[in-house]
Amino acid sequence: MLFPYTYVPHQMEKMQEFVDYIFFEVWCNAPTVGTFGLHLFDYKIELREVMEAFYYSDKNNADFFYGHVERIFQGFSNLNQKQIRRLKWWYCSNNNIEQLCTNHSGNHATRHSDIESKFPAIARDIRMFFVGLYDFDASAMKKKTGDIGDHYKQFVNTNDSGTCPFCGISDLLGGNHTKREAYDHYMPKTIYPFNSINFKNLVPACHHCNSSYKSSKDTAFSPKDPCGLQVRRKVFYPFSTQPYSISLQVLIRHADHEKLTTADISLSFGPPELDEQIATWKEIYSIEERYRAKLCGSDAKAWVVEVMDEWRWHEESAGADGRAPEAYLQAVARHTAKSPYTNENFLKYGFLQACKAAGTFG
Repeated sequence: MLFPYTYVPHQMEKMQEFVDYIFFEVWCNAPTVGTFGLHLFDYKIELREVMEAFYYSDKNNADFFYGHVERIFQGFSNLNQKQIRRLKWWYCSNNNIEQLCTNHSGNHATRHSDIESKFPAIARDIRMFFVGLYDFDASAMKKKTGDIGDHYKQFVNTNDSGTCPFCGISDLLGGNHTKREAYDHYMPKTIYPFNSINFKNLVPACHHCNSSYKSSKDTAFSPKDPCGLQVRRKVFYPFSTQPYSISLQVLIRHADHEKLTTADISLSFGPPELDEQIATWKEIYSIEERYRAKLCGSDAKAWVVEVMDEWRWHEESAGADGRAPEAYLQAVARHTAKSPYTNENFLKYGFLQACKAAGTFG
């Protein structure tokens, strides 16, 4: 991830607050409270009002929410306290997104397969509830939590770079658009239970990052090796408050930019202390493939033409002294230092430096 987002608090966090209450105060107390009913929500008035509206509704969305909460409650009622403690740990682990990303030693990256292995009686309902919860839409709930479109407008007003931080080469729809980008489940909801509506796990991403490349890749685990094994890995936390800067060095194998192929381009990233996060980022979003393709395309050719045109203009207007390309590259360096992700400056600068080193400019 080239740069982190700034987290934006919003009324929609109340949905996670409701689910936290359901998990800890209703489900985890199921073995001792006995019968399921609306009285279990008396200490969370707004949630009680929502559950009551669902109880008296005959709509499918009401049955989805109320019905799953009740069925999972019945499943929890058959668990012992050791099992409850394990599920509490797993729930807390999956909702501490930062620790999931940093591979914290006390954090368990719980997957649906873990639930299926240890708690088969409730696994299906847990999966259906949490996978479906993100797309859940009901007026009774929306009155309490607000609208995701409003969250997006507030989000892009704060995170106003206009560039996808996961690739740096695609724009994001902003506050002046009537449409919005999709929210990517950073820890995919089809793999990880409990955090499908946690807004620290919901990150706007460009279509290519979200759908074309990342899709439902397992963020916290490496791809399976030939033996089917996976290992935990570090990944960038989307809302990190610790500053960092990704460096990019480009190397091309010959000076003829018109005939460059992806095989002619080498990329190296830094700094070394972020090697594991960078490796994960590159794999998830196919960064090297996309950057190489970009540097073989029309945009990169246009960057070289800009340099050559500046050189010709300098020769015609002031006499040739061979310094125009260097002066232009210095200007690109200044723009990159000031705004690295505007107009893909970080990639443009690295590529033009590689062209200079290869002798493209004479």
